[in-house]
Formats: sequence, structure tokens, C-alpha cells
Amino acid sequence: MPTTNSFDYAVVRVVPYVEREEFINVGVILFCRTQRFLAAKIELDEQRLAAMAPQLDPEKVRHHLELIPRICSGDASHPIGQLAPAERFHWLVTPRSTSIQVSGVHTGLCTDPAEALEHLMQAMVRLC
Repeated sequence: MPTTNSFDYAVVRVVPYVEREEFINVGVILFCRTQRFLAAKIELDEQRLAAMAPQLDPEKVRHHLELIPRICSGDASHPIGQLAPAERFHWLVTPRSTSIQVSGVHTGLCTDPAEALEHLMQAMVRLC
């Protein structure tokens, strides 16, 4: 029988107008300490972004969002990517008042963190 593991996750959001607190969910960061798993998936829906904030350059937003999975994977070209996985996760989920933010940290249980990440992407990011 597979072992059940706890994990922490946060939803990545694009917040075009910080003062209005409107946002688009664009990804999920998931950390499972017992499985030594830290990963993020990002999917920017440019049509939704254009409808909500036509003044934003989607390429600039995408460039910043692409850093998140790289940091999770330990990309040494970014200083944060050189930290231990738990430190990278905590740095990524620290509250910010910029146009790219994360939700509060939530917890869950899984047997396969990659499968849990995909499930969260389907439930929290993708329009069904």
C-alpha cells in the first residue's frame, strides 16, 4: 500500500490591479517534504489576462511566472534556486504586494505529489 504524505501548496495568481484585489489563478506550487518534492506548474491564459488587464504585456508577465518552476527545480542561475527546497518554498510563498502573488499556504495528503499537483492545477487554475 502506498504511503500517504502531507504536502503544502499555494496558488499562484496574477493581480493586475493590486488595489482592486482581482486576480487570475495561473499556477500551483507544491512542496512535499517527505518525498523531497518541490515543483510548480504555471499556465497563463492570455485571453483571460487581456480581458481583465489589456494594458499588461503578457510576455513580461510570462517571463516572471517562468521563474517560479525554475526556482522550484533548484536552478542555480537564480540565487533563490540555490537554497534548500524548504527555503525555496517559503521564499516563493511569502506574501507580496506585486502583480504576481500567491494564496495562503494550504495543506493536503497524497501518495503521489506530482499527481496531487496536476489535480490542483485542474481544480484551481484550468477552466473546466
